[in-house]
Amino acid sequence: MTSSHLSGRVVIVTGAGRGIGRESALLMAAEGASVVVNDMGTALDGDGADASVAQSVVDEIAAHGGKAIASSADISKTDSGAQLVAAALDAFGRLDAIVNNAGIMRGAPFCEMDADTWDLVLRVNLSGAFHLSRAAAPYFVQQRSGAFVHLTSTAALIGSMNQANYAASKNGVAALSRSLAIELEAHGVRSNCVSPLAFSRMTTGATGRSEEDPVVVKQREAEGAAAVAPLVAYLASDASRDINGQIIGVRGKEVHLYSQPRPVRTLHESDGWTVDKMVQKLAPSWRSSLTPVERTRDVFTWDV
Repeated sequence: MTSSHLSGRVVIVTGAGRGIGRESALLMAAEGASVVVNDMGTALDGDGADASVAQSVVDEIAAHGGKAIASSADISKTDSGAQLVAAALDAFGRLDAIVNNAGIMRGAPFCEMDADTWDLVLRVNLSGAFHLSRAAAPYFVQQRSGAFVHLTSTAALIGSMNQANYAASKNGVAALSRSLAIELEAHGVRSNCVSPLAFSRMTTGATGRSEEDPVVVKQREAEGAAAVAPLVAYLASDASRDINGQIIGVRGKEVHLYSQPRPVRTLHESDGWTVDKMVQKLAPSWRSSLTPVERTRDVFTWDV
């Protein structure tokens, strides 16, 4: 392998056995990083486990002359973050970047969603990112360098049907990333989000496209993951040192910088507000600035 932008660096990638995580791990290894490949090898909904999924990525990295180890730690567990950080330090002697990619999806109409379905998705997608980030942050602060790359979703940033738990978890990831960026910037540590808009194992499960030709589905998933991986690798590298606290989307050959919540209109009432005054003034004044109730496909209407 040719060392390049991540030469000598060590990175942990969760959910690295398939899809975006796999492509990111492979690319970062190709760019010179040593990689902790974390994946339980579960199905999209979190069921089952297969340690060979992570090991196959390690084997592929090794076959190309790279360095990697496999981990099947369950990131939804409190001690998983410490296990992964310890594994990186034991195997490679340092740690430079975290890619919080692992996630599951269990969609349901909100009126039919039970508490267990809600809790499981939040535990894996949001608490999993917390556990690993919490374990790595003190190490990054001590060495005064480090990068967090978190995978969020347009389901959270824009909206989606029948995915309230997934959207809430991924919006939480974006808030976690921003908080880390603010708190740790003074210590030389960065935190950013990647929001893929690509045909992936997640979108296949969410849209029912699993009924399409499996060969075509697999090819499109690979293409989508390959489009996202360069941004993940870039944000994990020192080359992106000037980027912190941002959300960057990927859609085919496009990348786009997301806006983040800020006031867009202000309305002042000198004598204070009553319900009657709000009825009279709020909607008429702000109607043209209200964000429509849209989904991703309503916002991204052009082909790439």
